[in-house]
Amino acid sequence: MAGWQFWIDRGGTFTDVVARRPDGRLLTHKLLSDNPARYADAAVAGVHALLDGSAAPVDSVRMGTTVATNALLQRTGERTVLVVTRGFRDALRIAYQNRPHIFARRIELPELLYERVIEVDERVAADGTVLRPVDPDALAGPLRQAYDDGIRAVAVVCLHAHLHPQHERAVGALAERIGFPQISLSSEVSPLMKLVPRGDTAVVDAYLSPVLRRYVRQVADELSGVRLLFMQSNGGLAEAGQFRGKDAVLSGPAGGIVGMARLSRLAGYDRVIGFDMGGTSTDVSHYAGAYERVPTVQIAGVRLQAPMLDIQTVAAGGGSVLHFDGSRYRVGPDSAGADPGPACYRGGGPLALTDANVMLGRIQPQHFPHVFGPGGDQPLDDALVRERFTALAETIRRHTGDDRTPEQVAEGYLRIAVAGIANAIKRISVQKGHDVTRYALTTFGGAGGQHACQVADALGIRTVLVPPMAGVLSALGIGLADITALREQSVEAPLDEAALPRVMRTADDLERAARAELRAEDVPDEAVRVTRRARLRYDGTDTPLTVALTDAAGMRAEFEELHRRTYSFTLDRPVVVESLEVEATGVTEPPDLSALAPCAGAPANGTPATTVRLHTGGAWREVPLHRREELPQGATVTGPAIITEASATTVVDDGW
Repeated sequence: MAGWQFWIDRGGTFTDVVARRPDGRLLTHKLLSDNPARYADAAVAGVHALLDGSAAPVDSVRMGTTVATNALLQRTGERTVLVVTRGFRDALRIAYQNRPHIFARRIELPELLYERVIEVDERVAADGTVLRPVDPDALAGPLRQAYDDGIRAVAVVCLHAHLHPQHERAVGALAERIGFPQISLSSEVSPLMKLVPRGDTAVVDAYLSPVLRRYVRQVADELSGVRLLFMQSNGGLAEAGQFRGKDAVLSGPAGGIVGMARLSRLAGYDRVIGFDMGGTSTDVSHYAGAYERVPTVQIAGVRLQAPMLDIQTVAAGGGSVLHFDGSRYRVGPDSAGADPGPACYRGGGPLALTDANVMLGRIQPQHFPHVFGPGGDQPLDDALVRERFTALAETIRRHTGDDRTPEQVAEGYLRIAVAGIANAIKRISVQKGHDVTRYALTTFGGAGGQHACQVADALGIRTVLVPPMAGVLSALGIGLADITALREQSVEAPLDEAALPRVMRTADDLERAARAELRAEDVPDEAVRVTRRARLRYDGTDTPLTVALTDAAGMRAEFEELHRRTYSFTLDRPVVVESLEVEATGVTEPPDLSALAPCAGAPANGTPATTVRLHTGGAWREVPLHRREELPQGATVTGPAIITEASATTVVDDGW
């Protein structure tokens, strides 16, 4: 290897950096994602910190980022105008009239991403008949006015454009002539049926892509001449120039799923539940030999119709704020983030879940990164945590008469967080017919190991896997990921031998487009692996299931088996091919992970270097503390105990 490689996960609280040196050794670095007093961008700062003046070149930087997610959540994307078929100006606002809170009298709709709507007088029938052509002259005036008013992003959504895109292309060409730098056509962004999710996806792409481009340009300017790749929500990498807003909202968590799956397989486990607990939230996932994707998700009140890894997110991270409303405990959903952070971060923040772990000795400040305080070199402030929990316990006693100790209060908050995480895992496993007790729980993220045994106990799981470098596994997973190009297209054809040639021709076209994208990214043809899938549904229903694209009889048999397993029944109806998905993967040689093996010179018996105080079983106890790098292969650690490493802490509870 001629130069450095950097794999970066920029999370909501921490940015994790894994670097592969020119000699193959792996280095890690963890820093706060938001620390404006010390650096402008955490990812670039992490790269420079690990380079430390090295003269060797940087070959590539791979990154997962929350830039798009934050812009979506905080509504800080590009000013956007929506161009839509006349008569449908409110279609995306009305959507499906969902009532998430059925008894709420005051319905609070999420803020729209677009600020202006222009109706275009056009209409194409479902069979492709042009009922009313586009009038460019009538549309040019409103579009030019939007441009003059400072709007620079356009989302174009026309009826039936997923099958007949000519009108959207005409509108897009007009917008380009006017000078709009960002034009998102729904027929290109999400060429699938259903106007609302297709339109929402086009709007999200127009709203977020300029934000991403600015961030990519900022990083590229700092790392001149370096190849930049970004993690997509579908679990594959894309060159910086191909990275779009619609594929960026799960950029960071996707790297964790890839790393979790790869390292679990190396350890001999192919049926695992992923448990990624960071500073802001917890992401859980299911893996049984293949990545599970969902075609449509709803994030921040917006529907996205783009393939994404199936990840359930819970607002329970290390920074989740602890609340007491006078009668009950509550964890989150708000987070203290990186600035000010939990109370122990020395930034004046509120009590958070991390503070509860510090209070109970589950986090030992002297074995946690010293990156806090004005100089970024101080440990966690455990004295302040005890003071704040003592005051909270007194407040609870005053309001309820409950005389719990500060330690019992902290334990109560931990139990609430664990219950929420366990329920999220049940949604992606038990509710889909999987027996979770037959799985291993693979935990990662900076806070995962502190709660893994408790979560496993709540679910009846008897095996917990804590991979090497668990605290930075999302960054490591980005380094293990492959470059991916994914194409989709609506078909709406019956599943029979007569329609199959047309279906296969469409799949061939999608494969050519996906291969061409990888070729443009310098992936050799012999390294490309292609997977074809079809989404099938019963005629008259609207819930498709994904199967491998083969012959008609084979697809029907797989569909019916999957339908029976998912819904417990099948129907005596024709089956429809709703859409196709073709995934081209540029398989790259995985990095050498031998550096992750246990230390060859570790003590044979794994004797702990020290003992520490841990509150467990209702009392303070002296328990052994082991350094992971000093544990030999096959060593047995009986709980209660604590295992520390550079980027994470694992608590081995009683019974483990």
